Amino acid sequence: MDIRQLEYFVEVSRHLSFTKAASTLHVSQPSLSKAIKNMEEQLGVPLFYRSKQLELTDAGRAVLDNAKSVLKAFDNMTTELSDISGLKKGEIKIGIPPIIGAAFFPKLISKYKETYPLVEINLTEVGSKKIKQGVEDGSLDIGLLCNLPVQKGNFEIRKVIQDPLMLVLHREHHLASEKEVNLLKLEEEPFILYRQDFTLHDRIVDECSQKGFYPNIVCQSSQKDFMVEMVEAKLGVALLPSKIATSISKPDIIAIPLTNSNISLELGMVWKKNKYLPHTVREFITMANEFFHIEEKNTI
Repeated sequence: MDIRQLEYFVEVSRHLSFTKAASTLHVSQPSLSKAIKNMEEQLGVPLFYRSKQLELTDAGRAVLDNAKSVLKAFDNMTTELSDISGLKKGEIKIGIPPIIGAAFFPKLISKYKETYPLVEINLTEVGSKKIKQGVEDGSLDIGLLCNLPVQKGNFEIRKVIQDPLMLVLHREHHLASEKEVNLLKLEEEPFILYRQDFTLHDRIVDECSQKGFYPNIVCQSSQKDFMVEMVEAKLGVALLPSKIATSISKPDIIAIPLTNSNISLELGMVWKKNKYLPHTVREFITMANEFFHIEEKNTI
């Protein structure tokens, strides 16, 4: 029995169809049927009920669980051997939330590509729930999350930066001349806020509630640029991470530190626990740690 037979068996089990499995594997149906038959003869048990609808036997289900484990171990072994051989080609699939965008990432990506020019970096911009799901099911190697979960579960979690929120308002706003603004002074202000599926939405609402008021939300968005444009149009104020707030290059926009506030953007990396990480992915994690540590020191 060889790895190819196990791959064939798992694919037939997934589709419960020799025809569909043969199409997916790009082999002829007679060749696939013969490989499965040989496997059954080697094991001495039937793996499928061959009636109108193909079904796994009890022995087939037992073999399937073990076959998946063997294929996973084989994949980890070949990946690790590639690392040892010094092969640095590959792909890193990273999930990032929309709020991070250009403020936190391009310099890191550029630095990494200089070191590993043959590695393709695939960035997917989605919300935190989909990022965690992607890391869990393996469609993402690494996820960057805002405001990290307390329970680690199946994840390895590493905090990389904590960035306090700042008040962003129009230059003609009555608070624009202040050097810092107490959060309580925003009780009557119209808020341009993140959408409800952003963790910072809940953090801002909770912090305001602890101070005795509920924010007057006039607009919600997932896009930082749109939020800034709304402030520029004098439709309200926004609370943005300082890294973003201080990089806004619009003459009518002012960013002011908040006092009496514990709201920060906590940015962290997550990856799946007990999963072999290729050298290129491990190097990205190491490089990101160093990069964000320097960035955080520069903001203090």
